Amino acid sequence: MKRSHGAFVRIGALLLVLFALSGAPAHAGSWVNGHYANAWGSRGFQLWVPTGYQPGEELPLVVALHGCFQNPDQFAGLTRLNQKADTERFLVLYPNQATLSNGTQCWNFMIATNMERGMGEPSIIVGMVGWVKSHYAVDEHRVYVGGVSSGAVMSSILLACYSDVFAAGMVGAGAMYKAATTASGSAYAMLFGSIYNPDDRGHDAWACSGKPRWRVPVLVLHGTEDDVVNPLNGEQVVRQFLQTNDYGDDGADNDSVPYRPTQVRNGGVPGGRGYTVKDYAYGGRLLVQKYEMQGMGHAWPGGDPAYLFSDPSGPDATTLMWDFFKQHTR
Repeated sequence: MKRSHGAFVRIGALLLVLFALSGAPAHAGSWVNGHYANAWGSRGFQLWVPTGYQPGEELPLVVALHGCFQNPDQFAGLTRLNQKADTERFLVLYPNQATLSNGTQCWNFMIATNMERGMGEPSIIVGMVGWVKSHYAVDEHRVYVGGVSSGAVMSSILLACYSDVFAAGMVGAGAMYKAATTASGSAYAMLFGSIYNPDDRGHDAWACSGKPRWRVPVLVLHGTEDDVVNPLNGEQVVRQFLQTNDYGDDGADNDSVPYRPTQVRNGGVPGGRGYTVKDYAYGGRLLVQKYEMQGMGHAWPGGDPAYLFSDPSGPDATTLMWDFFKQHTR
């Protein structure tokens, strides 16, 4: 039986549609550039959409906060986080600190308005998270935040004040919530550790989110020879978030989440750095984990050596971070 040219076109079109629905090749990973503004200012951002993303498919979201003298492209290159996102299937949001807001591209964690819920730079970053959720399918229970240096301190603020948004976080070579409240205090804290009591800041962090009954799982990474952010800051982060979780557990300061590790172990990278891992578990769940990198300075361990602030002899911080994140849902 003869078929008209039009019939063949219609059949071909139908086959293409069926192919698209049942087995079309997934697209390669790609960048999406955007801008977000609210009453507290505006910032640009870059979103990595991983290879194989299918519209409507719910994926986890990782918010990645660069440090000083960095931008999203450099932080993505340093951490190789996009490659991890392609392999493990998650979105990555890279907020960008504007040079007009800070000439060295540091996040302004020492400014009072940036330490409160619904204000300052944290509100802009959370607004970006909302933008991503409105344009892509995001698993609401698997939104994470992590950063290095000033980005790590901003991560502490976001985890403190938005525990209803983030399921877990990572603080790399950073400091605790409200480690400093002035520029001069920030300089002192970076050199010597915060003058403030981590237990007091633990309560402040719990209060900042509106006293929710949320636990805040945190991974802490710090080099023992960090001469930019004193290693004492890393230990203060651990204690502060254990105290925050003590309140988050039952609303009381009663050491229900104690400040003592449930496990301590040592490891090392063949031909590279040794490290000590301290686990703080609660109710059978790893709540806080700290990696102390022996002899490491102010750096991202395991990073690409082509970028500043890399320590390729350390364990892969990107893998450590994602392995920690994927244990936790909000």
